[in-house]
Parts: sequence; structure tokens; C-alpha cells
Amino acid sequence: MTGRRGGRPLVPAYLSTGGVARPSRPHLERLTVLSGSGEPAPADLPSAQLALLDALYAGSLTVLEAAALLELPVSAVRVLAAGLLDRSLVLARAPIPPAERFDPDLLKRVADGLRALKHH
Repeated sequence: MTGRRGGRPLVPAYLSTGGVARPSRPHLERLTVLSGSGEPAPADLPSAQLALLDALYAGSLTVLEAAALLELPVSAVRVLAAGLLDRSLVLARAPIPPAERFDPDLLKRVADGLRALKHH
């Protein structure tokens, strides 16, 4: 196969997922936080799932971070993570929602108050 920019070989995603195209858990998003469950990895674990578990050994990663670290498409990591979730080897937490926007008027009043304190 021809290489990509950066010299990495282009490997079809289905090879890393064992031919599985869709995750068994469709709720996994790019920003879903994954962490290892602490359960030992079974001997029959495919190498791509083992690599994901190894990446999660030191802490938590989002699906997107894991994909970058493993140099795999996000879609493939979603499939791998779903398989590990099905075997209770990984825990998943929904992404943290973005903070609500502050009221611009409140921010202006706070800035005005800070300026007033500065002049005293």
C-alpha cells in the first residue's frame, strides 16, 4: 500500500477492527472519555484492542485522543472501545458539556468593578 503524508502506512480501518464496521454502542462520541476498568486483559484479545487498553493504562483518554495516539481513524477506535466495553474491560463517560455562556452584561459589571477598585 502507498504511504500517507508523514510516512505512516495507510491501513484500512476494518483490519484493526476485525472487519466490524459499526460500534455495538452507538453512543460513543469523539469526546467520550475512556478509562480502563482494571480487569485483566484476556489472552484472546485482538492486538488493536490490547493497544487501546495499554494506552488507557496510565489514565483516561477521549476517543479522539486515543485515535491520535494509536494512529487509527476515530471510527475504528469507536468500534474497538465498544468491544472492550462489551467485555467490561473499559469504562466510558459521556463528554463534559460545554459551560454555559456568561451574561456579557455581568462580565462588563465585573470589569467595571475591578477598574473601580484599582483606582482606590
